[in-house]
Amino acid sequence: MWARRQILKTALLSTAGILVGKNMARAQESAAPQKQSGSPWPVKPLNGSVLPYRMMDGVKEFHLTAEAFDQEFAPGMSVKCWGYNGATPGPMIEAVEGDRVRILVTNHLPEHTTIHWHGILLPCGMDGVGGLTQPHIGPGETYAYEFTLRQHGTFMYHPHADEMVQMAVGMMGMFVVHPKNPAGPLPDRDYAIMLHEWAIHPGTYRPDPAVMLDFNIFTMNGKVFPAIHPLVAAVGDRVRIRLGNLSMNQHPMHLHGYHFRTVATDGGSIPDSAQWPQTTVPVPVGSTRDIEFVANEPGDWAFHCHKSHHTMNAMGHDIPNLLGADQTGVEEDIRRLVPGYMAMSRDGMADMQRMARHMPGPENTLPMMTGDGQFGPIEMGGMFTVLKVREKLGAAGDPGPYDFPPATLAKRII
Repeated sequence: MWARRQILKTALLSTAGILVGKNMARAQESAAPQKQSGSPWPVKPLNGSVLPYRMMDGVKEFHLTAEAFDQEFAPGMSVKCWGYNGATPGPMIEAVEGDRVRILVTNHLPEHTTIHWHGILLPCGMDGVGGLTQPHIGPGETYAYEFTLRQHGTFMYHPHADEMVQMAVGMMGMFVVHPKNPAGPLPDRDYAIMLHEWAIHPGTYRPDPAVMLDFNIFTMNGKVFPAIHPLVAAVGDRVRIRLGNLSMNQHPMHLHGYHFRTVATDGGSIPDSAQWPQTTVPVPVGSTRDIEFVANEPGDWAFHCHKSHHTMNAMGHDIPNLLGADQTGVEEDIRRLVPGYMAMSRDGMADMQRMARHMPGPENTLPMMTGDGQFGPIEMGGMFTVLKVREKLGAAGDPGPYDFPPATLAKRII
């Protein structure tokens, strides 16, 4: 019976065009070094990594492992995720239009999975929809996907198997394909950011895949502010930011201090005549957007989702509105029953948030707003980071706080 199953499995894999066999053996025997990127210019995934590859008979061969792990979203919060190669999002795949790629996918999850190459034009048998275009990848199995890259752009990868659960707990990644013959000016700084949202109830460690819209943690490349690295550029640099969204909500990403143009979607480049200046780009569900601008104004400029709840952590829902409510004496009465209780402020939440940052909350739960700037609390969390543009950049990745020139800083006059 076991032998019959193995023969049947081999036949199915061959029919789908994804037999591993000799390619896996050659990969294990080869002593060739793995390369990080063979692209015309490198893309930097904030807080992330680029998947190395191995050249095998003219094919770029990558290896992804679907697995469970713990990931720190920010100091004080660790989440039990699923993803690829020990991270969510998984490592970014980077290649060039015209490359033939082979991606080996090993499943170390407790259930079956697949991978869909979102937005990439390829043969149907490589599309990764379990049951429709291929058998599912069972626990302990390795499948190979192989195709030639026929277009360039910013794409994504994610399961098409139990995807409500698997995507909710982190299984996704970015796939960047550079043009074989670039047209127009090339970026000096090229960043890739996957936007995602999570339902992680206060005091817990596992995302809740049953939640449909009421998410409370919002990440850029699997981190929340202030753990998200800044975007760094020198004055005069052409900057590209690639944004991917596999969450359940659209994210309107807003950049302070600049006008930019949306130059591409996951459907391809946008002609110059169809581009227009923006300060906020909506990134729809299941889409990518590439924006570009020239960094001509030095400073520390905020870059964030403009849905205000998406720049906060541990958001609660169905809470009574207490703005303007007189809570005199109530807080003290409740505190006798619930030590440490803090009432929502009648006049807003700023004071409450500053206090909450120094008060113990539920285990593994971040304050709603975190992060400090040179002038005090920034009062942001979630999908928020900073574009740091400088006249001169040192060797360090983060140049530190901006040194404001004389007479350019808002100040108190009364």
